[in-house]
Amino acid sequence: MAETPAPALPPAPTDVPQIKIKLRRRRQRACDEKNQKGKVCCGHLKRWFDYPKEVERLIGPRAEIYRCERCQTLYRPDPNELPRSYTLRF
Repeated sequence: MAETPAPALPPAPTDVPQIKIKLRRRRQRACDEKNQKGKVCCGHLKRWFDYPKEVERLIGPRAEIYRCERCQTLYRPDPNELPRSYTLRF
């Protein structure tokens, strides 16, 4: 009687996308991330309110965070600048 081998499981993905968080410069409005060719992204940075749980674990709940609309790079606000939201200032 010949044994049939068990089906092999697919290998686990090794390249899990890492969440990149950069520090936003004072009054920065456009993304300065470079792609593989060395070109600057220049996507608009928008305030991100509805971030997923993975991002919340990294940055904390109800944190002020900005995201590039093109490459989705995350930016923390400049620590020396006042928060943009008046409710977060107090």
